[in-house]
Amino acid sequence: MVDYDDKRNFYRMLLNSEVVITVIDDEANSKILATCRDLSATGMAVEMSHPLEMGTEVRMRIDSMNNNVQAFDASGKVVRVLEEGAECYLIGITIQDLD
Repeated sequence: MVDYDDKRNFYRMLLNSEVVITVIDDEANSKILATCRDLSATGMAVEMSHPLEMGTEVRMRIDSMNNNVQAFDASGKVVRVLEEGAECYLIGITIQDLD
């Protein structure tokens, strides 16, 4: 976990999990396979090979590897886009609704 001196209201869980991002702002509902780096009660950081526009509405799904644990399924909005390297972007998504 990140040190709480990070000044956040909620702890972040460091992950390295596959996440499916569905862009719900476009007509095709494009699906993007990405990596969830961390997750908190209010958002997640996702690593992907191309950027998304700020304000883009998305759905996020992380499947569970345990049948007794429900998959993480939520909707949110892109609030941060950082280029970390060639074809590597860190996308900050705020969680707006959990399913």
